[in-house]
Amino acid sequence: MAKNRKKKKIETLEDKMKYEIAAELGLLDKVTSEGWGSLTAKETGRIGGIITVRKKKMKKEL
Repeated sequence: MAKNRKKKKIETLEDKMKYEIAAELGLLDKVTSEGWGSLTAKETGRIGGIITVRKKKMKKEL
């Protein structure tokens, strides 16, 4: 019988940004208690949009 083991995911820069932005938008409590799936499409889109803007900004600075 194989045990159901979940591989530990390596945290990427994007993951760190997601949590940081969620905290800035006041959504971190919701994410930690209910998971990312509990966010509305509007909230998720907002986070994704901010990540995109920050990534572009980071590329420009290089």
